[in-house]
Amino acid sequence: MVQSLGKRLEQYTIARPQEVLLVRAEIAGEEDEIAIFKGFSSSLTRSTAFDPDVPMLPEDAKIVAIARLASPYNPENPQYIEADLSLEQMESYLETLGI
Repeated sequence: MVQSLGKRLEQYTIARPQEVLLVRAEIAGEEDEIAIFKGFSSSLTRSTAFDPDVPMLPEDAKIVAIARLASPYNPENPQYIEADLSLEQMESYLETLGI
């Protein structure tokens, strides 16, 4: 069974707990920013589902950019590892980890 992109990104942060992913996406025509850390995702601009097993990134989301940041995430002083990754670039990291 193929996992959704949201679940795969959550798996990435489980494999790399020293990183936080910050995903900018267009969801239902609206911009959203989602933080993913240690297997959980949370919207920074919209309400987040009560159930932590529900990824915040729906299948029909359009990925604008993904940033890899050092954990812990501090919005006042983010420590970027890599910024403005495309989905294709992030896919190569996922494939490297077998996700």
